[in-house]
Amino acid sequence: MKESRLLVLFDLDGTLVDPAGSITGGISAALAAGGFPVPAAEDLERMVGPALVTSLRDIAGVPEERLAEVIARYREGYRSAGMAQSRPYPGIRGVLEELRASGCLLAVATQKPEPLAVELLRLQGLLNLFDSVHGSPADEQAAAKLDGKRTIIGAALNRHAGSFDRAVMVGDRMHDVHGAAGNALDCIGVAWGFAAAGELEAEGAAAVVHSADELLTELERFRAQEGTCAHGSL
Repeated sequence: MKESRLLVLFDLDGTLVDPAGSITGGISAALAAGGFPVPAAEDLERMVGPALVTSLRDIAGVPEERLAEVIARYREGYRSAGMAQSRPYPGIRGVLEELRASGCLLAVATQKPEPLAVELLRLQGLLNLFDSVHGSPADEQAAAKLDGKRTIIGAALNRHAGSFDRAVMVGDRMHDVHGAAGNALDCIGVAWGFAAAGELEAEGAAAVVHSADELLTELERFRAQEGTCAHGSL
């Protein structure tokens, strides 16, 4: 029997790439430079995953009229130093190479602005392993008006419609689980990212893996399952 073709959607920061403190450190520096109090470490980690404008407003308490200023300061520091600090998580490159070799389609679905996501993937030598990259609009305020991860995952599914039989999301936060569910997909959670203990399980992740090897095994299980998803039926 012919194996179904699997589309695997990956989150970026906290799933593929370890920001090595560049995101939380960059947010702290941008807030401090603007005269805002820096949130506690656990709150800074909660800011990794949602759209930055949402995190700055809802967690750090930055008023609407100062958001663009703080974001611009953060992005400047991230481009000049933060991206170079980031590194792919151990074994991730091998997982991507193995999936491609076995015929899977691979895409990135991140709330990071799409041009920045492409830039980061290129710098880390991962861009050529993906069939497409999907992120938020470069305009941070416009990004905040979208339905978060659900919209981005939907764009990735539509981009590859007709080319796959099954699809699954891989991510490290509740937003990945919710965005996948909003598109009738399962989400495999990775334990090496920014989720609080028990977060992924509580939010309904289909599985939570603790290593690249476990992730590859779980993805092979999804690939072997029969049936099609609504977006990917041929």
